[in-house]
Amino acid sequence: MTPDIRLGFAAGLGAYLIWGFLPVFFKMFPGVAPEDILAHRILWSMPTGIGLILIAGRWSEFMRLFKSRDILWLVASAFLIALNWLTYIWAIGQDRIMETSLGYFMNPLANIAVAAIFLSEKLRRVQWVAVSIAVLAVGAETFALGHLPWVSLVLCFSFCFYGVIRRRVQTDSRIGFTVEVLVLLPIVLLWFGVAMGEGRSTWGHDMVQNVLLVLAGPLTAIPLILFAIGAKRLRFSTIGIMQYIAPSLQFLCALAFGEQLTPQRMVTFALIWVALVIFSVDAYGNERRMRRAMTRTA
Repeated sequence: MTPDIRLGFAAGLGAYLIWGFLPVFFKMFPGVAPEDILAHRILWSMPTGIGLILIAGRWSEFMRLFKSRDILWLVASAFLIALNWLTYIWAIGQDRIMETSLGYFMNPLANIAVAAIFLSEKLRRVQWVAVSIAVLAVGAETFALGHLPWVSLVLCFSFCFYGVIRRRVQTDSRIGFTVEVLVLLPIVLLWFGVAMGEGRSTWGHDMVQNVLLVLAGPLTAIPLILFAIGAKRLRFSTIGIMQYIAPSLQFLCALAFGEQLTPQRMVTFALIWVALVIFSVDAYGNERRMRRAMTRTA
């Protein structure tokens, strides 16, 4: 393993470990409204993002983006990621961590379904089998709950379409993230102004809570940057396997916080896991075939 690959592996692992244990962090805000936590998450991400851009020496590239048509795509992606963050924070506060885990387990399968429907990508037969099993899992969860598993679906598809949009924007991940936060910042400042005017601000009442709210920014930005470092240095198949670390840890967090794994929900997760095994084996095999073909033509 080369030093570059070791760096990529460490960065990717770090990103998924942070994402996996985020429920523990967001459980530290009892009594704080999810909208307030989201507002602080966005606010304190701004200095983190600006700092990373300055350290990388990419300020001019950051400024040029505002004159590009890509800014419109980043406005759309900003609102999608805000919806994702708000749903995630709300679900954790409502003791529905297991539903967040299910949503992120579903995400790789949703990605290939969206690619087929909206991007006209042709799926292999095995991929269709995996997607069909995932749809069956959603049906099983709907039957068990008596309604659509909306938390899982919102998290899954908001992140899925966020990824589709971000792939259209050819810019550094740090710059894209900072622009998204900047787009949301006026709404956040308005929210803080209204909250202070109504005397319900969460800031200043508890020093420990203040520190935790500030940490929400770096804990949002840092894993995104680590993921970008890993994605540039690791094979697609390696990233594909590592992406299951975060929802697996979220699943364990749900059990640790006392959420019940009912027989009905076990069926849902079993179906998703079967679909993911099929998807991962097919993806790994396809990558190996492509590498062999490239070797023969080289």
